[in-house]
Amino acid sequence: MAEKIFWYCALLMALMLILSSCESSDSDFIVKVKPRNIINKRCDEIYVVGEGETLHTISEKCGDPYIVEENPHIHDPDDVFPGLVIKITPFINT
Repeated sequence: MAEKIFWYCALLMALMLILSSCESSDSDFIVKVKPRNIINKRCDEIYVVGEGETLHTISEKCGDPYIVEENPHIHDPDDVFPGLVIKITPFINT
């Protein structure tokens, strides 16, 4: 019986070791699902970037393909962070 308990404890310790080495932050596993009714939704002229957003997702969401050109304070399109304030001008097809 003691040998059986020893092996269960050893198995549990090995499992804990494996799981702790695979630990990662929650942001690595965020899956973005975009409802169809949000596409090209009208956004406010002043937009504050949220967690996990990129200029590409904001452009799709708000219908503004020229975000970088309208915001000269954005020097690197890949350096967008939560709380960044940007100007949005929706592009309207006529």
